[in-house]
Amino acid sequence: MTTTERPGVAELLGALGTVRDPELDEPITSLGFVAACTVTPDGRARVRLRLPTYFCAPNFAFLMVADAYDAVAATGAASVEVVLVDHFAAEQINAGVAARAGFAGSFPGEAAGELDRLRADFLRKAVLAGTDAVCRPLLAAGTTPAELLAMTLRDPPPSAGLDRLRRRRAELGLPAYPGSALLIDPVTGSRVEEGAVPRHLGKARLTRAGIEANTGICRGMLRHRYPDAGEGEEP
Repeated sequence: MTTTERPGVAELLGALGTVRDPELDEPITSLGFVAACTVTPDGRARVRLRLPTYFCAPNFAFLMVADAYDAVAATGAASVEVVLVDHFAAEQINAGVAARAGFAGSFPGEAAGELDRLRADFLRKAVLAGTDAVCRPLLAAGTTPAELLAMTLRDPPPSAGLDRLRRRRAELGLPAYPGSALLIDPVTGSRVEEGAVPRHLGKARLTRAGIEANTGICRGMLRHRYPDAGEGEEP
């Protein structure tokens, strides 16, 4: 895109599709969190975000609004406005993101610090869930836990789940090249020890089940709150 070109709505929605709910590890576009997305002829972008409940955790909400702002700004829009609506902390979040104040600066006297640790914790959960998505079909096809332990990321069949697992590991700074061990500790990045494989796979399965259950609950609550609105539409 040249300096004279400005993004359209499709480009903005594409950028917003890279922003994920940190807890659910799903794009805010597919979750229905984008209430409206517009761009003027001279390139001024405006995005409205909504969440399943009025009391969604402000730290999660802040991450999504801030990430959405960064994603839209990267498209080359002439100006960017990203606002959260229908949320008890919307005023503080919107003002803080617009001022680039960070989470602590947006909630002075309330926030203990920035949200890097929280983001990393959710990425580790995403790595565990991704491990289950890759390994469970292999186990169902007869692969033994010992064989999984010997596998690298180049060994499972290509899949969207495998690509997603590699991306989440890379985001955490964990080994994500094809020769990396498939089963790793999401905190240290070291290969899982032989005796710990069943427990690791069990934790991965429970983590994925929990994320999927929460995703279903959030989708249902959003549909109940905004029954007539679709992606990118005004509620």
